[in-house]
Amino acid sequence: MTDPVETSADVPRAPSADELGRFAGYRAVDQAGSIAGNRAWWDADAERYHAEHGAFLGGADLVWGPEGLRESDTALLGDPAALRGQTVLEVGCGGGQGARWAAAAGARVVAVDLSAGMLAQARLIEASAGTSGGAGTSGAAGTSGGAGTSGGAGNPAYVQADACALPLADESFDVAFSAYGAVPFVADSALLMREVARVLRPGGRWVFAVSHPIRWAFPDAPGPEGLTVARSYFDRTPYVESEGDAISYAEHHRTLGDRIRELTAAGFVLRDLVEPAWPDGHDTTWGGWSPLRGRLIPGTAIFVADRAP
Repeated sequence: MTDPVETSADVPRAPSADELGRFAGYRAVDQAGSIAGNRAWWDADAERYHAEHGAFLGGADLVWGPEGLRESDTALLGDPAALRGQTVLEVGCGGGQGARWAAAAGARVVAVDLSAGMLAQARLIEASAGTSGGAGTSGAAGTSGGAGTSGGAGNPAYVQADACALPLADESFDVAFSAYGAVPFVADSALLMREVARVLRPGGRWVFAVSHPIRWAFPDAPGPEGLTVARSYFDRTPYVESEGDAISYAEHHRTLGDRIRELTAAGFVLRDLVEPAWPDGHDTTWGGWSPLRGRLIPGTAIFVADRAP
């Protein structure tokens, strides 16, 4: 799970020709720029990110968003008992907390992330828990059917890969999921949906959580200033940070309708759209997520879909 950079929502323009140096705002960026920038960003930020959020995320838990909704309380992936023996893919795994949760449930798990820095953190977290057995690096990058089954219960196989070009065999997984990973960070998220559909077996489940699209209309601030609409919900211009011509971070907005169309075009059937309410007693602020905003506007959208038989 990842947190978007806190941004000023009042910069809806590209830089002028005489502007030099660092840019942070809204402008077009293509797939290659997004991939290169985000890989470098998360490589550099992985250690800080887990130092800040590791206690909230846990070592082997699938937390769907800053609201604290957990898979153990929701069973969005299906009956936990049924995961035993299934092949499960985490897309954009970050520190691999969700992957280890699925492995502990008895699934055979592959955890994919673009960032080598994030995968290094995943292995460190696993080692600190005393569960590392080397399976996290074995046979994971192959394209044969075995790639989907390496790792075994207890130890996910970690793979560095672009979520839009998964080095995995067709129809090799029963379940795929992503908690704030990968989906918002690629320009061509429709391609990502098709890739996930390709590696899932017919009837396989795909669950992913992203910032709720309505949040893009508001400043990313946890206080009262984050409650006033500042941008059009329908403006899909991505948020970008760059140093000169080099993209250092990119995040992409899609409306709810966009997401549903991407899913159906890839051959998925939408089963549920979960918008977690902010729970009483939860006082944690995470970037623009806070008790104040969470009780008034949704912060997370979780899409639950099955690949059509």
